Amino acid sequence: MMQHNRSNNNKSNRTLVPEARQALDQMKYEIASQLGVNLQQDYNGNISARDAGRIGGNIVKKLIEQQQRQMSGK
Repeated sequence: MMQHNRSNNNKSNRTLVPEARQALDQMKYEIASQLGVNLQQDYNGNISARDAGRIGGNIVKKLIEQQQRQMSGK
């Protein structure tokens, strides 16, 4: 049986720019609210995988849109 080392698996979940953490958290809660998902400050294990995916997908979409605007000079 293969055991996973939790600390090794979270490398992709670290914030590369720590100063952005607060803005990303705010975006997460705004998007969740827009989608009608009630996120708590602490534990959110009660939300469905589908809702979590919708929140994450919308965050990525919004970040890509922001970067495209910045790259186009708009």
